Amino acid sequence: MANLMTAKEREQLLQVLKARFEKNMHRHQGVAWADVRARLDAYPQALKSLQAMEASGGEPDVIAHDQDTGRCTFCDCSAESPSGRRSLCYDVEALESRKEHKPQGSAVEMAAEMGIELLTEAQYRALQTLGEFDVKTSSWIRTPPEIRALGGALFCDRRYGQVFVYHNGAPSYYAARGFRGALVV
Repeated sequence: MANLMTAKEREQLLQVLKARFEKNMHRHQGVAWADVRARLDAYPQALKSLQAMEASGGEPDVIAHDQDTGRCTFCDCSAESPSGRRSLCYDVEALESRKEHKPQGSAVEMAAEMGIELLTEAQYRALQTLGEFDVKTSSWIRTPPEIRALGGALFCDRRYGQVFVYHNGAPSYYAARGFRGALVV
Protein backbone atom coordinates (compact mmCIF):
# COMPACT_ATOMS: atom_id res chain seq x y z
CA MET A 1 0.00 0.00 0.00
CA ALA A 2 3.01 2.31 0.36
CA ASN A 3 3.50 2.78 -3.37
CA LEU A 4 1.74 5.76 -4.85
CA MET A 5 -0.25 5.35 -8.04
CA THR A 6 0.87 6.68 -11.38
CA ALA A 7 -0.81 9.87 -12.56
CA LYS A 8 -2.68 7.89 -15.23
CA GLU A 9 -3.95 5.27 -12.73
CA ARG A 10 -4.99 8.03 -10.35
CA GLU A 11 -6.97 9.90 -13.01
CA GLN A 12 -8.62 6.72 -14.28
CA LEU A 13 -9.73 5.80 -10.76
CA LEU A 14 -10.97 9.32 -10.04
CA GLN A 15 -13.01 9.25 -13.27
CA VAL A 16 -14.61 5.92 -12.27
CA LEU A 17 -15.37 7.20 -8.76
CA LYS A 18 -16.83 10.46 -10.07
CA ALA A 19 -19.05 8.68 -12.60
CA ARG A 20 -20.35 6.28 -9.92
CA PHE A 21 -20.86 9.19 -7.51
CA GLU A 22 -22.90 11.13 -10.08
CA LYS A 23 -24.94 8.08 -11.10
CA ASN A 24 -25.91 7.26 -7.50
CA MET A 25 -26.71 10.61 -5.88
CA HIS A 26 -29.31 8.93 -3.63
CA ARG A 27 -26.40 7.45 -1.64
CA HIS A 28 -25.00 10.86 -0.70
CA GLN A 29 -27.64 13.55 -1.03
CA GLY A 30 -26.33 17.03 -0.41
CA VAL A 31 -22.70 16.06 -1.00
CA ALA A 32 -20.79 17.68 -3.87
CA TRP A 33 -18.16 15.78 -5.86
CA ALA A 34 -15.85 18.81 -5.50
CA ASP A 35 -15.82 18.27 -1.72
CA VAL A 36 -15.09 14.56 -2.12
CA ARG A 37 -12.36 15.28 -4.67
CA ALA A 38 -10.78 17.87 -2.35
CA ARG A 39 -10.72 15.28 0.43
CA LEU A 40 -9.09 12.70 -1.84
CA ASP A 41 -6.53 15.27 -3.00
CA ALA A 42 -5.69 15.98 0.65
CA TYR A 43 -5.31 12.25 1.42
CA PRO A 44 -3.81 10.68 -1.73
CA GLN A 45 -2.89 7.48 0.15
CA ALA A 46 -6.63 6.69 0.32
CA LEU A 47 -6.63 6.17 -3.44
CA LYS A 48 -4.61 2.95 -3.07
CA SER A 49 -7.32 1.54 -0.81
CA LEU A 50 -10.04 2.68 -3.18
CA GLN A 51 -8.12 1.15 -6.08
CA ALA A 52 -7.93 -2.17 -4.18
CA MET A 53 -11.66 -1.99 -3.47
CA GLU A 54 -12.37 -1.32 -7.14
CA ALA A 55 -9.99 -4.00 -8.44
CA SER A 56 -11.62 -6.69 -6.27
CA GLY A 57 -15.12 -5.83 -7.51
CA GLY A 58 -16.31 -3.62 -4.66
CA GLU A 59 -17.51 -0.61 -6.64
CA PRO A 60 -16.74 1.88 -3.82
CA ASP A 61 -18.94 4.94 -3.45
CA VAL A 62 -19.52 7.68 -0.88
CA ILE A 63 -22.27 6.72 1.57
CA ALA A 64 -21.68 9.34 4.28
CA HIS A 65 -20.18 12.80 4.66
CA ASP A 66 -19.46 14.61 7.92
CA GLN A 67 -20.19 18.32 7.40
CA ASP A 68 -18.09 19.33 10.42
CA THR A 69 -14.89 17.43 9.64
CA GLY A 70 -15.27 16.97 5.88
CA ARG A 71 -14.68 13.23 6.25
CA CYS A 72 -16.21 11.01 3.58
CA THR A 73 -17.05 7.36 4.09
CA PHE A 74 -16.62 5.12 1.08
CA CYS A 75 -18.21 1.68 1.09
CA ASP A 76 -18.37 -1.27 -1.29
CA CYS A 77 -21.63 -0.77 -3.19
CA SER A 78 -21.47 -3.71 -5.60
CA ALA A 79 -24.82 -5.48 -5.87
CA GLU A 80 -23.30 -8.70 -4.53
CA SER A 81 -20.38 -9.33 -2.19
CA PRO A 82 -17.23 -8.29 -4.09
CA SER A 83 -16.23 -11.16 -6.37
CA GLY A 84 -12.50 -10.79 -5.70
CA ARG A 85 -13.01 -11.19 -1.95
CA ARG A 86 -14.96 -14.42 -1.62
CA SER A 87 -14.13 -17.90 -0.33
CA LEU A 88 -12.33 -16.45 2.69
CA CYS A 89 -12.63 -17.52 6.30
CA TYR A 90 -13.11 -14.80 8.92
CA ASP A 91 -9.61 -14.09 10.31
CA VAL A 92 -6.05 -15.44 10.48
CA GLU A 93 -6.76 -17.42 13.67
CA ALA A 94 -9.58 -19.21 11.83
CA LEU A 95 -7.33 -19.77 8.81
CA GLU A 96 -4.57 -21.27 10.93
CA SER A 97 -7.04 -23.54 12.73
CA ARG A 98 -8.01 -25.32 9.49
CA LYS A 99 -6.08 -28.55 9.06
CA GLU A 100 -7.09 -29.17 5.44
CA HIS A 101 -8.97 -27.46 2.61
CA LYS A 102 -7.71 -24.07 3.69
CA PRO A 103 -9.06 -21.04 1.87
CA GLN A 104 -6.67 -18.59 0.20
CA GLY A 105 -6.95 -16.15 3.08
CA SER A 106 -9.17 -14.39 5.55
CA ALA A 107 -11.50 -11.42 5.39
CA VAL A 108 -10.01 -9.47 8.30
CA GLU A 109 -6.44 -9.75 7.01
CA MET A 110 -7.38 -8.96 3.41
CA ALA A 111 -9.26 -5.86 4.58
CA ALA A 112 -6.23 -4.75 6.61
CA GLU A 113 -3.94 -5.25 3.58
CA MET A 114 -6.32 -3.09 1.55
CA GLY A 115 -6.39 -0.39 4.24
CA ILE A 116 -10.13 -0.80 4.89
CA GLU A 117 -12.29 -2.28 7.65
CA LEU A 118 -15.09 -4.82 7.55
CA LEU A 119 -18.50 -3.25 8.03
CA THR A 120 -20.13 -3.42 11.42
CA GLU A 121 -23.70 -4.69 11.65
CA ALA A 122 -24.92 -1.08 11.96
CA GLN A 123 -22.95 -0.03 8.87
CA TYR A 124 -24.25 -3.02 6.91
CA ARG A 125 -27.85 -2.19 7.85
CA ALA A 126 -27.29 1.47 6.93
CA LEU A 127 -25.91 0.42 3.53
CA GLN A 128 -29.04 -1.64 2.93
CA THR A 129 -31.17 1.51 3.27
CA LEU A 130 -29.43 2.81 0.12
CA GLY A 131 -30.27 -0.18 -2.07
CA GLU A 132 -30.61 -3.94 -2.11
CA PHE A 133 -27.26 -5.65 -1.62
CA ASP A 134 -26.28 -9.31 -1.18
CA VAL A 135 -29.53 -10.81 -2.44
CA LYS A 136 -27.60 -13.83 -3.78
CA THR A 137 -24.40 -13.66 -1.70
CA SER A 138 -23.46 -12.87 1.90
CA SER A 139 -20.77 -10.77 3.58
CA TRP A 140 -18.73 -11.26 6.73
CA ILE A 141 -19.16 -8.35 9.17
CA ARG A 142 -17.01 -7.19 12.07
CA THR A 143 -17.69 -9.67 14.85
CA PRO A 144 -17.84 -8.67 18.52
CA PRO A 145 -14.88 -10.09 20.51
CA GLU A 146 -17.13 -12.11 22.84
CA ILE A 147 -18.58 -14.04 19.87
CA ARG A 148 -15.20 -14.44 18.20
CA ALA A 149 -13.70 -15.74 21.48
CA LEU A 150 -16.19 -18.62 21.32
CA GLY A 151 -15.10 -19.53 17.76
CA GLY A 152 -17.90 -17.81 15.88
CA ALA A 153 -18.16 -15.01 13.36
CA LEU A 154 -21.07 -13.03 11.93
CA PHE A 155 -22.23 -12.46 8.38
CA CYS A 156 -25.21 -10.75 6.75
CA ASP A 157 -27.31 -10.88 3.63
CA ARG A 158 -30.64 -9.66 2.28
CA ARG A 159 -33.42 -12.13 1.61
CA TYR A 160 -37.19 -11.73 1.36
CA GLY A 161 -36.84 -7.95 1.57
CA GLN A 162 -35.13 -8.18 4.98
CA VAL A 163 -31.56 -7.93 6.25
CA PHE A 164 -30.46 -10.97 8.23
CA VAL A 165 -27.51 -11.46 10.57
CA TYR A 166 -26.25 -15.01 10.98
CA HIS A 167 -23.42 -16.82 12.69
CA ASN A 168 -20.98 -19.44 11.48
CA GLY A 169 -17.76 -20.95 12.66
CA ALA A 170 -15.00 -18.45 11.86
CA PRO A 171 -12.98 -21.07 9.89
CA SER A 172 -15.85 -21.66 7.45
CA TYR A 173 -15.78 -20.24 3.93
CA TYR A 174 -18.11 -20.32 0.96
CA ALA A 175 -17.91 -19.34 -2.69
CA ALA A 176 -20.84 -16.93 -2.21
CA ARG A 177 -19.53 -15.25 0.95
CA GLY A 178 -17.07 -12.39 0.91
CA PHE A 179 -16.87 -9.10 2.76
CA ARG A 180 -17.69 -5.45 2.26
CA GLY A 181 -15.38 -2.78 3.50
CA ALA A 182 -15.48 0.86 4.50
CA LEU A 183 -12.86 3.58 4.23
CA VAL A 184 -13.12 6.95 5.96
CA VAL A 185 -11.17 9.67 4.16
